[in-house]
Amino acid sequence: MSNETSAPITGAEIVVRCLAEEGVKHVFGYPGGAVLYIYDAIFKQDKFQHVLVRHEQAAVHAADAYSRSSNTVGVALVTSGPGVTNAVTGLSTAYMDSIPMVVITGQVPSHAIGQDAFQECDTVGITRPVVKHNFLVKDVKDLASTIKKAFYIARTGRPGPVLVDIPKDISMHKCAFDYPREIEMRSYKPVDKGHAGQIRKAVQLLQGAERPMIYAGGGVILANASNELNRLVEKTGFPVTNTLMGLGASRSSSPHFVGMPGMHGTYEANMAMQNCDVLIAIGARFDDRVIGNPKHFASNPRKIIHIDIDPSSISKRVKVDIPIVGNVKDVLVELLSQLEASTAQPSAARPQTHALQAWWKQIAEWRGRDCLAYPRSNEVIKPQSVIEQLHKVTNGDAFITSDVGQHQMWAAQYYGFDKPRRWINSGGLGTMGVGLPYAMGVQMANPDATVACVTGEGSIQMCIQELATCKQYHLTPKIILLNNRFLGMVRQWQQIDYGSRYSESYMDSLPDFEKLAEAYGHVGMRIENPNDVEGSLREAFAMKDRLVFMNFITDQSENVWPMVKAGSGLSEMLLGSEDL
Repeated sequence: MSNETSAPITGAEIVVRCLAEEGVKHVFGYPGGAVLYIYDAIFKQDKFQHVLVRHEQAAVHAADAYSRSSNTVGVALVTSGPGVTNAVTGLSTAYMDSIPMVVITGQVPSHAIGQDAFQECDTVGITRPVVKHNFLVKDVKDLASTIKKAFYIARTGRPGPVLVDIPKDISMHKCAFDYPREIEMRSYKPVDKGHAGQIRKAVQLLQGAERPMIYAGGGVILANASNELNRLVEKTGFPVTNTLMGLGASRSSSPHFVGMPGMHGTYEANMAMQNCDVLIAIGARFDDRVIGNPKHFASNPRKIIHIDIDPSSISKRVKVDIPIVGNVKDVLVELLSQLEASTAQPSAARPQTHALQAWWKQIAEWRGRDCLAYPRSNEVIKPQSVIEQLHKVTNGDAFITSDVGQHQMWAAQYYGFDKPRRWINSGGLGTMGVGLPYAMGVQMANPDATVACVTGEGSIQMCIQELATCKQYHLTPKIILLNNRFLGMVRQWQQIDYGSRYSESYMDSLPDFEKLAEAYGHVGMRIENPNDVEGSLREAFAMKDRLVFMNFITDQSENVWPMVKAGSGLSEMLLGSEDL
């Protein structure tokens, strides 16, 4: 404990002091009655900047992307009742993707809790399933230690959002400020180091593998273990695949990278996942969108090593042979040192060189299918080509935020990521509307970086009011709208599985997006000719000090290929409409 004995200060001032102690630089929020004391305290301080969003959902999304793109804990502040319920989607999005965040919510005064007071809801009850932990502060003396616990829980173990609910009277009550330097919680002791014996077994299994495969997910990025993963890939020469959340964890430009696996992954990644004999999963879930049908996946015998900080993720959908619980970075450091030690011994068993060459020959054959090829056009803009040009214009070095749908998959497939924390999207929950608030959070955390938001005309309209926030805070992301006048992914499934009955997927009354952008004080562009795509992108990115809203009118009929239908196995891929 710090021994600071000073004059008593209000709960609201304690909140502000705690955030300053944690080194918080930006808080995203929206004021309301229950948090006015806290907002008054924010007015009187200069340690961090408050960013006023236009909807509470956007506050949590922006804090989420702030965290994803900077390896810090994002912070959001919302009022009671509807402020909380509006924040639930953002909390759930962050929870599914394990993003460290602290969300402070106002609550009605303590005496009114349970009385159906104005703007009251059961915050702890409502948010319990979508946060890592939540607190209701009942005494101002507990406030500082609770916030310390919240930051500690958010960033350690498997990260996640933590909520602190503060009744209005608690923010008014006074006590001496005493911020704990260290925190210890009896009931919460995450494990970092992996079991050395398990790691040894894993090394032996990898060295004897004939058809090995490295399967890396978002856990590698969260643990800042990309360097270690790249070293493992280089050292072993094994093929590697990154999940949607793991893109950038290993370099997409590496010859060892076989693309993304899963529903819209590459043919070579899925076939290699299905046919390998040893699979090492690093910070990745065996998600339904990645491995498809677990029964089909299990039909090919293989040994599985699974490294994850969360024991509940291991053997959840797929039986694992060697579980290793621990922080991905720590485990990989130990695994690499054991690999190096064993290969240094002349008598040690070498990886099966001939078998590995034969395996790569097989992968090259699968690669030869060129599953991401698409028909080019001079008549209509192909969405894939917009992403390819975006990669070219930004030298593959931008932060790319995306919403959810076809545009998200095209961005994942055609924008090659060589660095972690550059691809910011909702992988687990699949939340439409995140793209623009994500771009705001990214730019706040990385003010000098190039930021692009790849979105669709359905998604962008879910949080389009945040264009006002961008204007107020001089945020200048470039919005790449792939406008196909359809809810594209819904339409694609309706075409494939529902006899082309396009029930409620057609966007019948779209706004004039260029005028809308201009009404908010930004630059609007409409691009309809395929020959104008690169030039207009260069023009937009040259406007460093303006938000440019680029409305690309794309091919309405374009689908995302390849595709594994829900319930199918990884090797049952549709490579194009000819396979339907």
